[in-house]
Amino acid sequence: MLNQISLLLNDYTFQIVALGTGFLGLLSGVVGTYATLRKESLLGDALSHAALPGIGIGFILIQRKELSVLLLGALVSGLIATVIIQTMSKKTVVKLDSALSLILSSFFGLGLVILTSIQNNPNAQQAGLSNFIFGQASAMLLSDVQLIGVVGLGLLALVALFWKEFKVFTFDPMFAQTLGFSGKIIESLMSTMIVVTIILGLESVGVILISALLIGPAVAARQWTNRLSVVVLLAAIIGFVSGVTGTFISSLGERIPTGPAIVVVVSSFVFISLFFSPKRGIIAGHYANKKRQKVFMNQIQSLEE
Repeated sequence: MLNQISLLLNDYTFQIVALGTGFLGLLSGVVGTYATLRKESLLGDALSHAALPGIGIGFILIQRKELSVLLLGALVSGLIATVIIQTMSKKTVVKLDSALSLILSSFFGLGLVILTSIQNNPNAQQAGLSNFIFGQASAMLLSDVQLIGVVGLGLLALVALFWKEFKVFTFDPMFAQTLGFSGKIIESLMSTMIVVTIILGLESVGVILISALLIGPAVAARQWTNRLSVVVLLAAIIGFVSGVTGTFISSLGERIPTGPAIVVVVSSFVFISLFFSPKRGIIAGHYANKKRQKVFMNQIQSLEE
């Protein structure tokens, strides 16, 4: 067993995939923190599903599986969905959750129709398009990792550059506008960062599961602290560890898909945090309630005496 693990850790393909999924998890943890704290967790799910039509249309335009073109199509489709969601929630009586649910289902349905139409045509270049639904991290190349690294560093640089603006806008958007921050620009920038992060994870995790990687690390990290900087750092660490660990489990077993394995690891972090965090954990809350009840009963007994 140890020899198998040693061989796996020294395997070049595993190192490439683990590095890519690890950095993707780190990036998702950082960017997803803002979506979670702004109570827009469903936004990631909606935008990931909205990217599917863009992948199909990108293939139709060039008639071959060129990853950069497919991801560009997914990016355009995701941005269009973002504009529609924001317009519906702000310019009409439709609430945000209703707009998200509508865009999620309609764009995903359109994407499935387009992909089914493509797969019914005799074109050998269409092979592998369905992998964008559930992801196929084992197909990740060094060039893909480099793309994730370069774009990811750019997104992290934006987080550092607009740290103060993002922080104020996340917790009190009205106060941010009184300080002179443009709400439309900040919101558009944050939504674009979420879309780009989702696009980077489509190949490895897929449109269905990428939202879990985007939201899970932030949800787990939020249970341990109240400070934004610590939440972002913990979410990044949890995302990175989940990506590498999920890849390791997938590579060690037989026919275990990498994307679902990563999501299972992320979910494990979430449930551990929900139960065992010292301040917000269910177990800690149970004992705190027991302690308060005991103190209250003692006070009642002392009054009766």
